[in-house]
Amino acid sequence: ASDVYKRQTTFLPYAVPAVVSTLIWGFVYGAKYGLVGSLNDFLGTDIDVLAPSVLLASIGNIVTWEFTGYNMLIFYSSLSTIPHSLYEAASIDGATKGRQFLSITIPLISPVIFYNLVTQLVQAFQEFNGPYIITNGGPRNATTLISVIVYNTAFKDYKVGMSSAMAWVMFVIVMILTIIAFVSQKKWVYYSDDDGRG
Repeated sequence: ASDVYKRQTTFLPYAVPAVVSTLIWGFVYGAKYGLVGSLNDFLGTDIDVLAPSVLLASIGNIVTWEFTGYNMLIFYSSLSTIPHSLYEAASIDGATKGRQFLSITIPLISPVIFYNLVTQLVQAFQEFNGPYIITNGGPRNATTLISVIVYNTAFKDYKVGMSSAMAWVMFVIVMILTIIAFVSQKKWVYYSDDDGRG
């Protein structure tokens, strides 16, 4: 029962709509009434998680919180398919837990690692909610990501053609990075059916 509870609580952030979770984190990060502001008052500190120097890390924390459940669920499903006999055989041969992790676990879940890598790469270029809702691209354009620029160009500056061109450039960049990822998988992704992909 506790294992099911852990999986449910891990997946819960992904089930919350992205805009809602972003608004929640906006309240947490609030300097006056948020959790960070309350901790500053309690500890007598002056920590600003929305300062330009750490703002991208704060936005990255929101994205990580939103998508960790989805990725972990896939990782958990992949780990459950690894035969336990492989670990038993490795233990008999004297392999340590670290060696088992590097020689058995990582190779056998490498297709899932590759899948999560590609999907999160695409998601990273599409990230919009955090930078737009919390900071609107500021301060001093610290969180003006490509997606925010495309949106502002189309719906604030009314330059739809320019915005479309930017979107195509972003698409080409993502496509090139995805192709590089697919080419590189031949070097590190292991497919058990050995059909020539790895």
